[in-house]
Amino acid sequence: MGNKKIDLQIADGVGRITLDNPENYNTVDLQFTRELASAARHLEADPNVKVVALAANGPVFSFGGDLREFITHKAHLQTHVREMTVHFHSAILSLIRMSAPVIVAVNGMAAGGGFSLVCMSDMAIACRSAKFNFAYTRSGLTPDGGATYFLPRLVGPQRAFDIMSTNPTLSAEEACGLGIIARVVDDDDFEAEFKRLLEQLISLPSDALPRLKTLLRVSSSASL
Repeated sequence: MGNKKIDLQIADGVGRITLDNPENYNTVDLQFTRELASAARHLEADPNVKVVALAANGPVFSFGGDLREFITHKAHLQTHVREMTVHFHSAILSLIRMSAPVIVAVNGMAAGGGFSLVCMSDMAIACRSAKFNFAYTRSGLTPDGGATYFLPRLVGPQRAFDIMSTNPTLSAEEACGLGIIARVVDDDDFEAEFKRLLEQLISLPSDALPRLKTLLRVSSSASL
């Protein structure tokens, strides 16, 4: 894969996006956001993709924004962050617009933008040792990646404010109890359980999942 930070594979109806920079804890930088946006657009345009699996290589899902890159580009930081945000939000828009549901598998820490990817998913599962922390306001930033849209719809606006402003580190069990993730799986069983889940979803009739995703997305934004 050379120095690519996102690995994209498509086989048997599953589009697999893998965060593939474990040496740098899968941090979110400009290259990461560009590659993620490209992968998401590719999957959105492929009618053969029935399920999207988003996972990460290494012991960490993602530590979020690469602060070292921000320091390197401090002379024009606003422009740099704006470009990153455009690509990151483009990726998320493609992932939520596509008919295929996006299933996220969280191993290790999901922080910052990594946590935002969890919140935008159609379903997320986590290994029992996984942790979650937004960390934006601690760094003087406001959350991005759609987090301020998705998290209140998962946990309610007051709990979302609490989580984003005070930056607690949530365990997998706490995140599941809040409705941020759907399942907690023992670490030793995690990969096998994720594989079983994908196989179960792929086995459903071809139009069931896109219709379900559409109905749930509409219901989450509709007003009565």
